[in-house]
This record gives sequence, structure tokens and C-alpha cells, in this order.
Amino acid sequence: MVTSIRFRLFLSCFLVIAAIVALVDLSGEGTRLHRIVIEVLLCVFGALMLTWMIVRSLAWRVQRMKRFTEHVLDANDLDSPLPDEGEETALLNQSFRRMALRIRELVETLSLESDRRDVILKSMAEGVLAVDHNMRVMFSNESLARTLGLSPLVPQNTSLVGLVRDPKFLALISEVLASGVPAKARLQFTGDESSVFESYATPLAVPPHRGALVILHDITGLERLERIRKDFVANVSHEMRTPLTAIRGYAETLLSGALSDNEHNRHFVEIIQAHAIRLNNIASDLLVLSDLESGRRDTEPGPVSVEEAINTAMLTVEAEARIRGVNLIRGPVQDVTITGHALRLEQALVNLLDNAVKFNKTGGEARIEAGPAPDGRVSISVSDTGRGIPSDDLPRIFERFYRVDKARSREVGGTGLGLSIVRHVVERMDGSIKVESRLGKGTTFTITFPARQKVIAA
Repeated sequence: MVTSIRFRLFLSCFLVIAAIVALVDLSGEGTRLHRIVIEVLLCVFGALMLTWMIVRSLAWRVQRMKRFTEHVLDANDLDSPLPDEGEETALLNQSFRRMALRIRELVETLSLESDRRDVILKSMAEGVLAVDHNMRVMFSNESLARTLGLSPLVPQNTSLVGLVRDPKFLALISEVLASGVPAKARLQFTGDESSVFESYATPLAVPPHRGALVILHDITGLERLERIRKDFVANVSHEMRTPLTAIRGYAETLLSGALSDNEHNRHFVEIIQAHAIRLNNIASDLLVLSDLESGRRDTEPGPVSVEEAINTAMLTVEAEARIRGVNLIRGPVQDVTITGHALRLEQALVNLLDNAVKFNKTGGEARIEAGPAPDGRVSISVSDTGRGIPSDDLPRIFERFYRVDKARSREVGGTGLGLSIVRHVVERMDGSIKVESRLGKGTTFTITFPARQKVIAA
């Protein structure tokens, strides 16, 4: 290509000079000085003309290349014409086209990765926020907007200070922007004290300055589970401490000489036995509750007769009802069938009837009835005429070890786990439970289960 250009330039110059000399010689007029002046003027004019022609040709080619490169990312501009692919520009044109194809592939790849990133960040359950060195929003997803109570689409370059007023959150970001070291903090935003967030902030390269990337992870559920675990350990320790202290105290009293006290030794042993039974009941209920919460199925669910489960439960609590002077009443009970485990259903009904008897008044009633519900499900209700449950306590009665009347519960031997067991049994059999209570009037627990579908023989 270089050789061809040089040859063309040489040929052009040769022809121009030859033409000038020929014109001057052919004229044959004037002195030698006069001809020299004419030759110089003609050479200058020829050089200017030649320069203008070359510049115009190069400018045209450069302009075509410029338009090509400016629109190299446009959809159809790879087919736009380049300068004629002569010997001088053929290799250059090919390089331009290869470069354009490569640039387009890279841009399409980056665009695809950017779209994927945006989709992933926007669909994350965690809140994601990116800010620059001036704490202006560069990116935020919908989860963060919900967490901070903002509009779903936060405009870019919006000042974060004007959007968020929480001082701890702003201090966390400021610390990362200043130090360049990742940091984390546990936050509860103003106006949403019930939610707890673990906030992770890391430096973000935003040339020529440093930005920050913040991720908010909602740990409200984990906090609640941790609180329940701590309460559970504390409650178990408290529940076991009382009977263990009593057993130890009376045992030491007997060993200290009360064994020979025929008037009181039997009473001391009976107290020890009562507290041992209470410990055994707590341990048994804890094992049942642990088994229910583990999700392990005892056996394959099968048909369960509600009437048979009610009869068994009534026989179990009949003696307790007679001792406490409570009338155990069997209301209308239809022989309906559900799918589940008979032993578990009996266990739940025994716990409900036992509570209806123990927390009743002398001469009161504990009533159970069952039958099809209006929506086609099976309904079982257990009601009593006891003191009732305050409305503030109703949402918590299914919690482990929660007692409405702690003194009364311990007096009648309750473990505080019965209703929690009932709830887990009902949920494992795809049922639901609700409670209605009025102070001084009594309480009614209603359980509903899906009715078992009858299998039609082919």
C-alpha cells in the first residue's frame, strides 16, 4: 500500500513538472529570467492543485471512516460503505470491520450481564443500595424501598440524606465511605420497630472516588425464633425448678429424721410423688411437642373416625371431671371421617377437654360436639362455662408455657404445653383452630379438618 501511494505521488509530480516545462519551452517567448519566473509560478500553482486534490481525497476517505466508527454500535451500520477498498485502504477497512464486530460483541455481552445483574438485584428479598461518594443514590431495588418506606422507583442522583432519616444507617454508610473498610450493624428503622435488619456495607469502586454498597437482610424471623428459644429454655428451667426443689426439700426432710414421724412421713412422700408426676408430665409433653415440631410422620395418614376419637377422649377425662364436679356433656356428634392419625387427634381432644374441666367451676359444664361444617369441612368444638380468657391473652395462648392464670394452672397441674400440642396436631392434619372467649361466660375452641374423600370403586 505504501509503495503504491509513493508511486502515484511520484507520477503525479512528474507529470505536473513535465507539463510546466513543456508549456514554457513551447512558448519560446521572453528572456531566460522571464521563463524561470513563469516556470516557478506554474510549479507553485501545480503544487497547490496537487495538494488540494490529495487533501480532498484523504478528507473524503477519513470522513467515511469517521461516520462508520461513530455508528459502529448501531444495529445495521456494519454494512454501511467504507472508502473504496483499493490497495491503499483494503487492509485498514478490514481491520475497521473486525474491530467493529468485536466491539459490538463485547457491548452486547456487557449489556446482557448488566440486564442479568439488574434482574437479580431487583428480585432479591434483601434490600440493595448503591451510593456515590456524596451519598447520592446510584441504584436501589424494590425491597429496599419497601424497607425504608420509599417509592418503588428511587431516581438516581437523589440525595440519601433527604430520603432516610435514620442516624445509624447514615452513620454506617459514612463510616464505609471514609474508611474504605466493610462494616455491619443491626438496625431497627424509625416507624417499624417490629422489624430487625442486619446491614452489611462495603466500599464500591466509583472512579475517581469511592462509593458504598449496602445490603439489608431482614432477620426479624430469626430474632423471633431466638427470643422463643430463650423463653423456652427459661420456661423449662422455671417449670422444673419448682418440683425439683420440692422433691429435694422433702427428701432431705425425710432423711433428716422425718422417716420416723408416722404422722407426717406419708404426707411428705405423697408430695414427692405429686411433684415427680408433674415432672414426668412436663417431660412427656416436651417429647410430644418435639416430635410434632420435627416434621416426622408417625405412620401414613389414614381414615380417622371423629366419633371414636371423641368417645376415647371423654373416657380419659371422665374421672377428672367427676372429681372436680364438672358435668362432661357429649353434644350432637355425627360419625364423620377425616384423614390423619387417630392417636394424635385423641391427644388433642384430651388436652382440650382436660383444660375445659380443670379451668371450670364446680357444677360447670364441659361440652364437645362434632359434625359437618357449612363449607363441607368437619368441625369439632369444645366449650366450657369457666372464667374465660382475656382478649389480650388470646393471641398467645398457643405459645409454649404461656399461662393466662399461672397460679391456677400450677394448682391444677397444668404444664403450659397442652394448647401448643393441640395447635401442632391440628396443623399437621391440615386443619385449623380458632378460639372464642368471654370473661365470666366461658371459652369455645373450634377445630376444622378437611373431610375425607370417599373412594368410588371402579
